[in-house]
Amino acid sequence: MRLAFVGLGLLFTGLGFLGAFLPILPSTPFFLIAAYLFSRSHPRLEAWLLSLPQVGPLVKNYREGRGISKKTKVLATALALGAAGISAYGLPHPAGQVAVLLLIAYGLYFIWLRVPTLAPEEGPKGQELPEG
Repeated sequence: MRLAFVGLGLLFTGLGFLGAFLPILPSTPFFLIAAYLFSRSHPRLEAWLLSLPQVGPLVKNYREGRGISKKTKVLATALALGAAGISAYGLPHPAGQVAVLLLIAYGLYFIWLRVPTLAPEEGPKGQELPEG
């Protein structure tokens, strides 16, 4: 089972890196899944994944229940709506169009209402830093 988790973790890590370059493919969910699989199978690969500057903080914040930033939520929403529009336009059958739109709607519901929004970190002397 450990070998299967490592293999799946590597697969999801690859998909996460691919998603970092392709706007239609999300990267964060793949990295979250990969981190989970590595935590169950290969702690060194998990530590490597968490040490990546663009990936580690996202996974750590999500694991600690702090959520994701508002900027990330807005970007994810824009990309999801763009992909939904292209997909719905390209599908010939109305049932397929409705299915795509419902799946995107559920994803947006989950992102905005179920995943906490990361609060801006406090700066020196209790001042809040701008989000971004």
